[in-house]
Amino acid sequence: MITTSPNRAGLAIGLILLGVAAISVNDMLIKRLSDGYPLHQIVFTRSAIGIVLGLVLVKLEGGLHLLKTRQPGLHLLRGLLIVISNMSFFLALAVLPLAEATALFFAAPLFITLLSIPILGEKVGPLRMGAVIVGFVGVVIMQRPWAGGDALQASRLVLFLPVLAALTYALNQLMTRKLGVSTKASVLSVYIQAVFIVVSLGFFVVAGDGRFVAGDSSASLEFLLRAWVWPAQDDYLTFLGIGLNVALIGYCLSQAYRLGDAATVAPFEYIGLPLAVFWGFVIFGDLPVWEVWVGIALILASGLFVYLRERQKALRVTRLQGGRRA
Repeated sequence: MITTSPNRAGLAIGLILLGVAAISVNDMLIKRLSDGYPLHQIVFTRSAIGIVLGLVLVKLEGGLHLLKTRQPGLHLLRGLLIVISNMSFFLALAVLPLAEATALFFAAPLFITLLSIPILGEKVGPLRMGAVIVGFVGVVIMQRPWAGGDALQASRLVLFLPVLAALTYALNQLMTRKLGVSTKASVLSVYIQAVFIVVSLGFFVVAGDGRFVAGDSSASLEFLLRAWVWPAQDDYLTFLGIGLNVALIGYCLSQAYRLGDAATVAPFEYIGLPLAVFWGFVIFGDLPVWEVWVGIALILASGLFVYLRERQKALRVTRLQGGRRA
C-alpha cells in the first residue's frame, strides 16, 4: 500500500501565512543586528532557543522517540539546504534594503511550483507555467542586467545571493513534502535547528575570533566572519525574539508543506512581500526603487493567478465528484 501525505489545504494555508509573517519579523530583527554581531552567532543563539522549544513540541506531539529516523541522510541534506538558504539571504540582507532582498528571494515559490513537477510528480498546466515565467521576468528586472556596477547598490554576487537562497529553500520545502509523509512537523523543525547549531559552531571554531575580517572586507563578508561578542543588554530581547520566532517558523512551514500540495501552498508565501516593504520603511526608512516595484508587481500577479487557477480547478473537481455521488 502506498502512503500519501495528508492534504488539508485550509489549515496548510493558515500555517504558511503565520509562518511567513514570523519570517518577516525575523528578517527585520536580524537586519537590525547585522552591523554589530556575526551571522553565525545570531544563528547559533536563535537555533539554541528554537531547538528547546522544538523539543517541547515533539514531546507534545507524541514523545522524544519520534526523533528516531530511518532517513538521517535526507534530513541532513534538508538541513544543509536550509542553512545555505538562510545564510545566503542574510548575507544579502546586510547590504540590500529589506524589501529588495525579500523580493528577490520570492523566486522561491516560483521554483517550488516549477520543481514540484519532476520531484513530486505534481501537474502544472500551461497557464500556471506562464504565470511562473512572468514571475521570473520580475526577478530578472530586479537584477537590473542593463545597469553598470556603479549604478547598483551592491555587487552582482550579492544580488544573486537571494536567488540562490530561493532555490535552496524551494528544494528544502519539496523535501519537506516527501519527508512529511512519515515525520512530524516538530521533528522536522528540531532536525533543522540541530544542523544550524552544528554549522554555526563550526564557524565559531574557524572564524569566531574575527581573524579573517580585513579592513576592506565587504559588509556581507564582515557580517559572516566578524568576531563573536557578548550581546549588549538592549539586544537581549531581540535575540530572544529571534529564537522564539525561529521555532514558530520551523513548525509552521514544515506543517504547511506536510498538509498541502506544494503548488497550492507556495503562492501564499507572497504575503511576505508587502510585509517586507512595511518593515523596511517603518524601521529602516527604505522604499524600493522602481525596478523592485515592477518586480514585486509581476511576482504578486503571477502568484495570484496561480492561486486563482488552483482554486478554479479544485471547484471543478468538487463538482465532478458531487455528480458521481449523486
